[in-house]
Amino acid sequence: MDGESRSILDRTMRNLRNGWRTIAGTSYDVSTAVDRPHLPDSDLDTLRKQMRACLDHKGGEVSARSETAKLGQVYLALDETGRHRFLTVMAQEFDTDPDEIESAIDAVQLAADDDKRRDAEYLLHKALEAPRLKLLRQFNSLPDGVKFLVDMRAEILKLMKEDRALKSLERDLRRILVSWFDVDLLELRRISWEKTPAVILEKLIAYEAVHAIEGWDDLKNRLDADRRCFGFFHPRMPDEPLIFVEVALVNGIAGNVQELLDESAPVQDPTKADTAIFYSISNAQRGLAGISFGNFLIKRVVNQLMSELDNLKTFSTLSPIPGFRRWLDNQIGEGKPRILLPNERKALKAVAEKGKGSKGLLKALLNQPHWHHDEAVAEALQAPLMRLCAKYLTEEKRGERALDPVAHFHLSNGASVERINWLGDTAAKGFDQSAGMMVNYLYRLSKIEENHEDYHSKGVVNASSGVRGLIKG
Repeated sequence: MDGESRSILDRTMRNLRNGWRTIAGTSYDVSTAVDRPHLPDSDLDTLRKQMRACLDHKGGEVSARSETAKLGQVYLALDETGRHRFLTVMAQEFDTDPDEIESAIDAVQLAADDDKRRDAEYLLHKALEAPRLKLLRQFNSLPDGVKFLVDMRAEILKLMKEDRALKSLERDLRRILVSWFDVDLLELRRISWEKTPAVILEKLIAYEAVHAIEGWDDLKNRLDADRRCFGFFHPRMPDEPLIFVEVALVNGIAGNVQELLDESAPVQDPTKADTAIFYSISNAQRGLAGISFGNFLIKRVVNQLMSELDNLKTFSTLSPIPGFRRWLDNQIGEGKPRILLPNERKALKAVAEKGKGSKGLLKALLNQPHWHHDEAVAEALQAPLMRLCAKYLTEEKRGERALDPVAHFHLSNGASVERINWLGDTAAKGFDQSAGMMVNYLYRLSKIEENHEDYHSKGVVNASSGVRGLIKG
């Protein structure tokens, strides 16, 4: 997490603590958690009692809400070690009871009539629901409680890499969030320089995950008259974009992101543009990972743009290829035979240093700093890299899905692979991920449903004849 994101997270947590202080009541002193943020063993029994108090509802709903606010304040005051221990208690000690489930199953099987069977099934359903689910749902009634749970899941996902015991808690929380973040509950908003609050604009800079926003001037350029930015928002998180997409209105399909984002380029008349280029889609909430609404965002934005600008005829992305360089290095490292065609190997040897053999030549040239500035090297590398990239995008799979995650996302949404762009991203990240190349995924409106079905039912990757032609070399 970078400094900007950490600052926003710290400020959000501080706002939560302040907002919940009056709900928790003045009798509660969070200083214990502040003084011992690692949650030592001596504090665990107190934590368990607080969790049970939230579930008991003694004193009614107001009392339960107060206890939940107290519990949330404790969590927010803990450090990473303390939050891990907090979540472990919730996962292990507020799980389902195997004996209760077994008894409920026996009751269903032994039910003498339909009424008793329905009663037994109801009890079985209750037994299958872990007590922590009720605890998690209670945070929803607190100010910014939904954001609190989204951030809690982000913490769990990070901790799960080393502690799989939290998996059941993560599943419970995911189930709750899926129901709360149904796409029909989300609001599509256009984000603009003039009308959008600064608190949201600041978060765009922090959350941008594809092409870093280099400050306020860069952001203003991305929100100019020939640009659009749209985000999904939840009514309980009005100042927090869930996911946002950045669009450039241009003529023809763009092939280079530096040119597309050039702050010195003249502003175009959006009413004369014929193409909308989706050049960045960023998930803003780590805690909503795996809860998909990006496909709905693109479709909603296409409809919005069509209603606003009837001159638009083409909808395309300019996308990174984040897994290509890693895949290519693996192919080279595994000694895959004939990764290079004879004419490609000959061209590379011609530009290599004298005395260097052909083995590992491709990787050696790619590892040269600023190799794209050497015209001869770049020309020798272009044919093999374009061919291998086309193969990677259209043929390399994990099961039935495309190996590249961005390819999988757009192909799932009904796009096709339209064009691979040589030196489309000359930033350091572009070379590290994809040897400087980018790809256009085309959303041909008349083919979206057909492409979607082909990909999901048969694993077919629809691609243009130009991309297919690259594979043949």
